[in-house]
Amino acid sequence: MDVNLLSIALGIGLAAATGFRVFVPLLALSLAARELGLELADGFAWIASTPALVAFATAAVLEVLAYYVPGVDHLLDTVAGPAAIAAGVIVSASVMTDLPPYLKWTVALIAGGGIAGLTQGATTLTRAKSGLFTVGLGNPVVATGELVGAVGLSLLALLAPIVTAGLVVLLVVLIVRALRRRQQPSSPPALPP
Repeated sequence: MDVNLLSIALGIGLAAATGFRVFVPLLALSLAARELGLELADGFAWIASTPALVAFATAAVLEVLAYYVPGVDHLLDTVAGPAAIAAGVIVSASVMTDLPPYLKWTVALIAGGGIAGLTQGATTLTRAKSGLFTVGLGNPVVATGELVGAVGLSLLALLAPIVTAGLVVLLVVLIVRALRRRQQPSSPPALPP
């Protein structure tokens, strides 16, 4: 398998995971680079450093816990969108080791940032609907699902990047279909003859 294709798939998988939780994929990437020898692109060695690992671990724990606090979860959603996009760009660019800079940054910005933003947007809508329909009581279930998504997608991206990229494509298709269904006006009831 082509190394460039694997690194792009890994980057896209990790970027999608940042849409569920911003810091969990960064923590997974830091641990993989530090402990498993995952190669990082030039300029991204800092991700494997001890200060970065401690910062990502602390931020991940605080982020996960904050999403279980009523009201704080919705507040976090307002800042998580831009943060997820930035994290998506960083994680995807950091693992694309053998691409020319113009191609790496183009893919990181469009695919990495785009999929992170799309995933984050979908989770924000899900949380808003949950809050509306369950008066906030269902939000811990949503938070748990997002955490499972972030951890699972991060691990899967590191272990099977091509499979993960396929799942991300499927996720994008499902999100786009759901958004289209939401935007289609309901047809008026047919009048009897």
